[in-house]
Amino acid sequence: MRCSPPLSSLLLCLALALCLLSGTCRSKKTWPKTFSEEELRKRLTPMQYHVTQEKGTESAFTGKYTDNKEEGTYHCAVCGAPLFTSDKKFDSGSGWPSFFDLINKESITQTDDFSYGMHRVETTCSQCGAHLGHLFDDGPRPTKKRYCINSASLSFQSKNSASGEARPIGEAGQSPSSSKNDEL
Repeated sequence: MRCSPPLSSLLLCLALALCLLSGTCRSKKTWPKTFSEEELRKRLTPMQYHVTQEKGTESAFTGKYTDNKEEGTYHCAVCGAPLFTSDKKFDSGSGWPSFFDLINKESITQTDDFSYGMHRVETTCSQCGAHLGHLFDDGPRPTKKRYCINSASLSFQSKNSASGEARPIGEAGQSPSSSKNDEL
């Protein structure tokens, strides 16, 4: 008589194999840019921390950049890496900022997300691993992609602002009127 392994063991092995083959097994410590939990809790608002570090989601239509029409560049709120430009942003009606293309295809890492009993593609910053949102195949031409991104995971540098690199929220250059407790 042949003994088969329990189904849970097979599923675990399959998940591990997929993880290893897809390269999605990175931990926060293996990203090019890393930050301590203490630093991030000091620098980010509670909502930014929840979204970027705990894979949270802000409520629809509440994010700071959902209706932003200004020209400029959207950066990762955690590490400042450039992610999207305003000319690739569109109104998807979803309640979150949506983009149909990236600044650079290497700027975001995609990972299968099976949470909540469905399959989605999670997007994270390829530099620091911050959770950004999800990618869907229902966007406009030419890409037909919709990067559905939480405002809390972004910082924005206006095309009209003084030139210079965008900084993660909370570092030098933050407006004096903003505070850690401002919700996005």
